[in-house]
Amino acid sequence: MTHLEHAKALRNDPQGRHYNCAQSVLIPFAQELGLTEEQAYQLGSCFGSGMLHGATCGALSAALMVAGMKGCDTQQATALIHQFREDRQATDCAALLAQAREGNIPKKDHCDGLVLDMVAKLDELLTDRS
Repeated sequence: MTHLEHAKALRNDPQGRHYNCAQSVLIPFAQELGLTEEQAYQLGSCFGSGMLHGATCGALSAALMVAGMKGCDTQQATALIHQFREDRQATDCAALLAQAREGNIPKKDHCDGLVLDMVAKLDELLTDRS
């Protein structure tokens, strides 16, 4: 299963377990990071909903964690942040969700899109590094 397929499966878990945005980005990369899926689940548990208070998007926070663990430098991390902000005009969960509401985009669809985009961008970044 690819990272992207794994993230999609987590976001649509048939058992009903909730995976926040950070967990949904971290878990597909867990094995490569030397973590179990449960450890990645726990690591991301307080990063959903913008660190539980509407701050930095959990998908972005988790992507930066993965990038750091995979040896990306601050220039690569900064480029990831800038691209995220350029694509969405914000990095904070609260602002991103406000944009989704204004566009009549359901929260789940909006957040699923952020997760899948970050996983795809990580795959691209990590492939380019190889």
